[in-house]
Amino acid sequence: MIICKSASEIEIMKEAGQIVARVLLKIEKLLEPGITTGEIDRIAEKEIRSYGAIPAFKGYMGRLSSRAYPSSVCISINEEVVHGIPGKNKIDNGDLVSIDVGVKKNGFYGDAARSFKIGRVNAIAERLWKATSEALDKAIDKCIAGNRLSDISNCIEKRALSSGFSVVKDFVGHGIGKKMHEDPQILNYGPPGQGPLLKKGMVLAIEPMLNEGKSDVEILEDMWTVATVDRKLSCHFEDSVAVTQDGPLVLTRV
Repeated sequence: MIICKSASEIEIMKEAGQIVARVLLKIEKLLEPGITTGEIDRIAEKEIRSYGAIPAFKGYMGRLSSRAYPSSVCISINEEVVHGIPGKNKIDNGDLVSIDVGVKKNGFYGDAARSFKIGRVNAIAERLWKATSEALDKAIDKCIAGNRLSDISNCIEKRALSSGFSVVKDFVGHGIGKKMHEDPQILNYGPPGQGPLLKKGMVLAIEPMLNEGKSDVEILEDMWTVATVDRKLSCHFEDSVAVTQDGPLVLTRV
C-alpha cells in the first residue's frame, strides 16, 4: 500500500533529509586521493550521530539475513553501482565515487546519494555524471500530483538513452517514510503514463543508476556490492522528494 504523509509528517521527514544533505556536503569536502573509504564511513557516522540521528544502513537486514550491512554509508567506486562496503580501499584521482547516506530521526527516514568526480575524470565519466545528475532533476520535475509513477521512470530512461547510456533494471527507487523502503517501487525505465497516480503526501526516493555499458549488474562476493557485469562505469544519484500541493519538495537538499 502506498502511504501518503500529512504535512506535519513531511516536516519531520525534512529534518531527516536535511541531515542527509549536510552529511553529504561534509563528505564532499573530505574526498581527495588517498583517503580510504573506511575513513569516510567513520567520519560520516560521527556526523550523523552528532545530529541525534541514527545511521539507517548500519545493521540493515540484520533480522532477515545472516550478514547485516556493516557500515553507516555505502561507497561505490567506478564500476560499482550501489551498496559498496567501506574499508581499506583508497580513493584515487580520476575515480567516480557514489556515496549513499540514510538516516533515521524521530521515527522517519531520509535517503540520498551523490556521485563525485575525484580530480580530473575522463570524458566518459564526465558525460555519465552529467546525464545521471540531469536524469534525477528531470525525474523530480515529474513529481506532481496527477502524473503517473512511470512518468518518472520514463524521463530517467530517456535522458540516459539520449547520451548513449543504459539504466540499471535490477535495482530501483522506492517510497520512504517510517520504513526505509516502502511502496511504490520506482523503475528507472519504461513507457510514460502507467502505474499509480501521484498524490499529495507521497514521498519518493528517486535514484537513477546509469551505466556506461550494458544494464546488467551482479552482486559481488561480499554479498552487498553491486557492480556492472562488463565492469564499465556506473553513476548513481538519489533524492527523497515529497509530492505537495505546490509541486515537488526535495527533502534532501539544503
